[in-house]
Amino acid sequence: MKAKTLVIILVVLAVAAAGYFLWQQRASASAPQFQTVPVERGRLIATVGATGTVRARQSVVLAWQTSGQVEKVNVQVGDRVQTGQALAWLAPTSVAQNIILAQAELVSAQQALEELLESDTARIQALIALRSAEEAYEKAKDRYELMAKGNYEYQTIEYINFRGRRIATLKTVKVDQADSEVLEDARVEMELKKAQYEDAQRAYDRIKDGPHPDDVAAAQARVDAARATLEQMYLIAPFSAIVTEAYPLPGDRVSPGTLGFRLDDLSELLVDVEVSEVDINSVRIGQPVTLTFDAVYGKEYQGKVVKVTQAGQAIQGVVNFTVTVQILDPDDQVKPGMTAAVTIVVNELEDVVLIPNRSVRLVDGKRVVYVLRNGQPVQTLVRLGQSSDTMSVLVDGQVNVGDLIILNPPTVFESDGRPPFAR
Repeated sequence: MKAKTLVIILVVLAVAAAGYFLWQQRASASAPQFQTVPVERGRLIATVGATGTVRARQSVVLAWQTSGQVEKVNVQVGDRVQTGQALAWLAPTSVAQNIILAQAELVSAQQALEELLESDTARIQALIALRSAEEAYEKAKDRYELMAKGNYEYQTIEYINFRGRRIATLKTVKVDQADSEVLEDARVEMELKKAQYEDAQRAYDRIKDGPHPDDVAAAQARVDAARATLEQMYLIAPFSAIVTEAYPLPGDRVSPGTLGFRLDDLSELLVDVEVSEVDINSVRIGQPVTLTFDAVYGKEYQGKVVKVTQAGQAIQGVVNFTVTVQILDPDDQVKPGMTAAVTIVVNELEDVVLIPNRSVRLVDGKRVVYVLRNGQPVQTLVRLGQSSDTMSVLVDGQVNVGDLIILNPPTVFESDGRPPFAR
């Protein structure tokens, strides 16, 4: 009987032990598993991130301006060209007549400009004309004044008949004030000579100290017009650059608009990125930048902010500002057109309380974190300042250094803010 009772007791104990074990397993499975990190003080590098496309300092696509047949191509992709260098040109016999004639016009216009700038002939001729006009005016003036005083005599030819023949004789005539018709003619003559003298004076004044700027500008315009017409048969580099695309071949027939070359000044590589209005006031020229490229695995490049636009553009209700970044250490792997991930360092803060970004939640429009206290998550309001990709500065809130911040708080809470298991 005693042995039987002992067996029953052992069975009951075994069942109880198994039940307790199962209860513990279920309790353990239902208990929340929190990931926590202690709050610490440290250094925060505040950044603004964006993406953009690499571009050259200057780029241009050159196209033909006239029709013709390509005679010569001087460059190919990868060549470095200088400002004003002819990259390719058309055969002179294949272009329009006005372009051919522009060569002669250019020579003539250049000679006229050189004479204007270097020759003293025009000034001397203007001085001679001025003196002649002045002398003619003085004579006409004296003649009129003498006539007006009735004290002027002049000789005229008079014809008489002598023995049936018409003979010319020289007659002296004295003009008095009553001879109004002759006097008026003299006054008109004097005014004419005066006007011619004043014209000559203005012409001389215009060039007495060298060619007038307007005359030089007009002569230069003739040169420029002839050169522009002639250059239609050429493709010329407008700045020093690298040839990144080349299309023409000798013998090709081209027409206006046919693509010739693309040139890129790769002395500087830039990236334009769009920064939101929320972050733009923290961006300044000269701030350091880091850049990464999907096309360049495992390498980080350095840069700096070189331009910040002062006017934003609204796209679909979002206002963005363009920020230009210069890549300071580019290499052959970085090429125009590549997409860059840009991180602008806008501030560096030392000895601040840091809150992990992944721990922050939004409750009723306010930022909160959950601090693990006595094994339970406690909701705490926080006010955050500048941030990086992973951390934010704690400006205000009941969080202390050393507190355990929950990185994976529950997503469902009771009306009082507690998680369901904390009832």
